[in-house]
Amino acid sequence: MSGADIPAVHTLECRLFPVDAWPLQMFHDELAQAETRHYLVAEAAGEIVGYAGLMCIEPIADVQTIAVVPECEGRGIGSALLTELIAESRRRRAADVLLEVRADNPRAQQLYRRFGFEQIHVRPRYYRDGVDALIMRLQLPDSGLLAGPAATNATPDHLTATEADTP
Repeated sequence: MSGADIPAVHTLECRLFPVDAWPLQMFHDELAQAETRHYLVAEAAGEIVGYAGLMCIEPIADVQTIAVVPECEGRGIGSALLTELIAESRRRRAADVLLEVRADNPRAQQLYRRFGFEQIHVRPRYYRDGVDALIMRLQLPDSGLLAGPAATNATPDHLTATEADTP
């Protein structure tokens, strides 16, 4: 993700998370912290169809956000984004990857479980609409193997994942 991507990403953020959308400035602030952040977008036909972000302060990595437009769900985009976030966590020598997921989002929970995440806690009424957050963790072994259902490059041929660690 680059600074030029932020307007499109923020538009998607407001569409996908109307109650909990990040303010526009938060994306700028996140990209400005390249030493601890990693953000990327997924594109199809020249349009941003997904995005994800990671904060890593050794030994913990935390998935800050991950989203795919509904019309593109089921195409492996979420898996590709998550695969890259886990790979970046390894590059940054994280021992664990944490994330919060809405208790009422079984599709996302299933994705995370396929990657080996386990629920470790519940944050009651975490989201603005009162829904609980499930805290999930993936423990990363010391090996250089990629985590994921296929443990291979999960980016489908028709997509390109672009990334930048600096604004």
